[in-house]
Amino acid sequence: MFTRQFADGGADLELQGISKRFLGFTAIEELDLVVPAGSFFALLGPSGCGKTTTLRLVAGLEEPTSGRVLIGGKDITSTKAYQRPVNTVFQSYALFPHMSVLQNVEFGLRRRSVPDPLAKAREALRLVELEQLAERKPQQLSGGQQQRVALARAIVNRPALLLLDEPLGALDLKLRRQMQLELKSIQLDVGLTFLHVTHDQEEAMVMADTVAVMNKGRIEQMGAPNELYELPRTVFVANFLGQSNLFTGPVVSSTDTALTLDVQGFRITVPISRTQRQRGEITVGVRPEKLSLHTEAPDLGSDSNTLGEGRIVDVSFSGVSTQYLVNIPALGNLLVFAQNLGFGPVAGVGAEVWVSWQVGHGFGLADDPSPAARFAADDSTAAIAIAELEES
Repeated sequence: MFTRQFADGGADLELQGISKRFLGFTAIEELDLVVPAGSFFALLGPSGCGKTTTLRLVAGLEEPTSGRVLIGGKDITSTKAYQRPVNTVFQSYALFPHMSVLQNVEFGLRRRSVPDPLAKAREALRLVELEQLAERKPQQLSGGQQQRVALARAIVNRPALLLLDEPLGALDLKLRRQMQLELKSIQLDVGLTFLHVTHDQEEAMVMADTVAVMNKGRIEQMGAPNELYELPRTVFVANFLGQSNLFTGPVVSSTDTALTLDVQGFRITVPISRTQRQRGEITVGVRPEKLSLHTEAPDLGSDSNTLGEGRIVDVSFSGVSTQYLVNIPALGNLLVFAQNLGFGPVAGVGAEVWVSWQVGHGFGLADDPSPAARFAADDSTAAIAIAELEES
């Protein structure tokens, strides 16, 4: 198998106190981040959260308002984009239509007068399993094949850091999932540092070793994908990375291992080890797939939470699971995902049901469901005038 002998090992990426301010608004605020060498790191967040701006700052396509960018311990903040040990794969593959696949891959090598560009280009195509299509033109390839050519063209330059800017966004669902696995496999083979920017939760969780969830110019939470999903720390992360049922109420009792909330007359218990706050009014949550649906009031032990009775107001079939929307008076609507082990839904719209989940599946958050805006409005005439002076 082709291994790291082809590409140099990746380098650490470090962002120190990075801020980026555009005319009238702040895109990134005091961002500190370390991406270890050889890792697959994902920046995940909604549009406008600052993730693409972060990638452009690393690539040298934007200049930070303040802070430093270091790759391999070397400060490259003032280094021109073409002088940085970085390559970027964009959603638009930007292949040269008049060149063959092989010529596209070796183009950068020839521009830099790298010895034996043809052999290196063929080796890169073998890595992405396209050597048999080397003489074809880009328009003769599928979307997934074009994406792999763009990846080979980036890897062949042996960058210390490979930036992926929503590279799979133009592909259909089935091909996108296939390419997620292929990208991860390639990253493991070549040992480069990958920084992947995406708003697609599945992409980030399938491919990345570490995921940083961004919100309004800051990293809201960072960690392994399963850690972020199972133990979100904030309402934003709980709702952006998957879906959550959230409940807010005061703590009414506690033990050494768990605490209990009163939520509109219902008792909900959560492990202390899985909560960010332990006193006063707090918000706790549970993922929809952790809930069980019952058509009769269940008789469960103290290791389970039970809510009901409620009424099913919507049923949606999604293939591997059926999604139920259950309305419980005083609590509102709860979302339940039930795996389709049999044929047809457990219950239909209008049925009376109860929901339950194991106490150990709940989590407690550090904030409430309506956090204050992080940045004050910055679109006043005075603010814009100041920004224009700074830009001039």
